[in-house]
This record gives sequence, structure tokens and C-alpha cells, in this order.
Amino acid sequence: MGDQEFGISPQMIQYVADEVCSIVELGVETALVVGGGNIFRGGIAAGSYGMDRASADHMGMLATVINSLALQDALEKKDIQTRVQTAISMHEIAEPYILRRAVRHLEKGRVVIFAAGTGSPYFTTDTAAVLRAQEIHAEILLKATKVDGVYDSDPAVNKDAKFVKKISYMKALEGQLKVMDMTAISLAMDNQLPLVIFSLNNEGNIRKVVCGEEVGSRINS
Repeated sequence: MGDQEFGISPQMIQYVADEVCSIVELGVETALVVGGGNIFRGGIAAGSYGMDRASADHMGMLATVINSLALQDALEKKDIQTRVQTAISMHEIAEPYILRRAVRHLEKGRVVIFAAGTGSPYFTTDTAAVLRAQEIHAEILLKATKVDGVYDSDPAVNKDAKFVKKISYMKALEGQLKVMDMTAISLAMDNQLPLVIFSLNNEGNIRKVVCGEEVGSRINS
């Protein structure tokens, strides 16, 4: 959204594309999972509007496809070959998610964007990201978000919230820290997938993390 209250900010989509380009230029195989909250949030719709949760979540998945196509367009305008794969089949606009095809795209240096979450309701895009990361044997999962890392409580509510640089999966689960979905953290723990949580809004952060600099918070065993 950028500074907007709804929809896609052209400036933000270009900014994200530039950030992705900065690591693709390093030769890093890069796959992305994009949320859809700037357009529609299934959980909120189900809770606030009384909408059926499955229907609301499917609408949220479609929102992620819109964002994925926008990001694909921005990346390809920068000469970065990109493929969108969706968990819900829509052959006219994107490839269906096929693991071996996704891996082949990555091997050829293409950016792969996994859209439509897991394809099932009741799962967040956080969980979809961990699932896809496991399937493609990613070395690490980076969550670029609005906050600069993990805090011991909600910094928007508690002004004394303390920043946590490193934390174990179990402590993150026990503390019910809201920086990432609990199902996603649990799945990452089961498969020993390291997680890094950091702010998207600081230019160059993604490249810094990929290059080994200590940015944001790390969740691992």
C-alpha cells in the first residue's frame, strides 16, 4: 500500500522490485511469497463482517495473486525474468504451482513468486512461505515486514517493549509473539528452517541480510 489506505502504490511496488533486484544481481536464487492485506484480509472479513471463513480466505488468496502479478510486471520491466505460480489454478494468467518446475525456474536464475497462499483456507501467507521454502529447500526464510524485528510484546501497545535480536522457535511460540503466525513458526521449527524478521522500509535491508549482516531478529533453534 505504501502511504495509501488501500490498494497498490506504484512507488512501493517499484521499491520492492528494486530491493529484489539487489539480491538477484548477486546470483542468489530467489523465491517470493506476497501477502494480500492491502486489498483484502480474510481473517478480518470473517471476524468483522460475519463472512464464511473459507470464502473470505479464498478472496484473500486472490488478492495475493493481484499483488504477485503487479510485482512480476515491475520486476520484468527491470529485465528480471519472473514466474508467478499459483496454488489455485488459473492457467490464463499464471502457472499452477508445480515444485519441480519452480526449482527449474530458480536454477535458470528466474525469480519465482508463489501466489494464492497454500490454496487452502485457515492458513496464512506466513505459513505458505514456510511451506514453499521447505519444498524448494531454501536455506533461509526472510520476512520483510512493517516492524524492524521481534519484540517481547507489541511495541504499538507497550512503549517499553524490548527488541529481541535472537530467539528460539520454542520461546517465540511460548511467548505467542505476533510477528509471525504460530503455525508458520512451528513448521519452521519442525524442519529447522532459520527465520529472519526485519523491516522492509529500510532500503538495502534485504541485501544486507543475504550478505550476512545482522539485521532485524533471527528465529532458530
